[in-house]
Amino acid sequence: MLKSNTARATRRRALPEAAGASVRPPPVRGDARDQTAANAGVMSKERALRRTVSDDHPISLIQGNSLPGLVQRELERMILAGDLPAGSQVREIEVASMLGVSRGPVREAFRALEESGLVRLEKNRGVFVRRIGIDEADHIFELRAVLYEFAGRRAAQRATPGQASELRALVAQMERSVADGDVDGYHGANLAFHDRIVELAGNPKLTGLYRRLVKELHLHRRAALGQAGILPVSIREHRAIVDHIAAHRAAAAGRALYDHAMASKERVHHAGIGADPAPRARKAVR
Repeated sequence: MLKSNTARATRRRALPEAAGASVRPPPVRGDARDQTAANAGVMSKERALRRTVSDDHPISLIQGNSLPGLVQRELERMILAGDLPAGSQVREIEVASMLGVSRGPVREAFRALEESGLVRLEKNRGVFVRRIGIDEADHIFELRAVLYEFAGRRAAQRATPGQASELRALVAQMERSVADGDVDGYHGANLAFHDRIVELAGNPKLTGLYRRLVKELHLHRRAALGQAGILPVSIREHRAIVDHIAAHRAAAAGRALYDHAMASKERVHHAGIGADPAPRARKAVR
């Protein structure tokens, strides 16, 4: 069952059917020179608009995404935020109604979400948010640790002082979140920290694979980070990682990231996260 504030926010940004429609400038009266000047003014305003709107602004989203892509992005956000919990059913007709789109883009979004590992399509039953069992989670944690070690080595070889400062700023953001008791804020900064290290490795294939693994483990990690005493330990690990990267100690950075990833796996086991809960009725999106 979705929270009412999430539903209201979603309706406020309901996706337009004609996502690719262009904005036509108003008609301008006058001679050809006036018309040319007016058109130039419109183009200048459009360029200025493109410079000022953020990546998550509705205009930017419409310019850079197809309608199925926008539906996929919103459903992915809802899954990763926990609004659509693992095991819950997601109904095509209800999603279409909620987002103000036809069922075709929703169907395409479901297929893309299945490919990304976030949902499963069951014949004659419907679409369900995936539940990651403990054995599968272990396999993902182990693969992620190997990717982290490679990324840490490459990042330490390539990172500039400015990029190391970016990582330190994210650790500082995590520290502020710990002080404020803000687990969500810590979680967001933690994801950004590791994603940035993987980006610094300079391997797009690695980045794509890593992001898929992180999405699959999202709910596990989120629960683990809420444990008392875990956040300060994680902060110390992050500081050590940045120190190695900033000093270009490639082997040490890789080992620190590998150990950090495997420690995450052990924390999840210690919390008992990932064990299959008792069977219960699945709730559909409303």
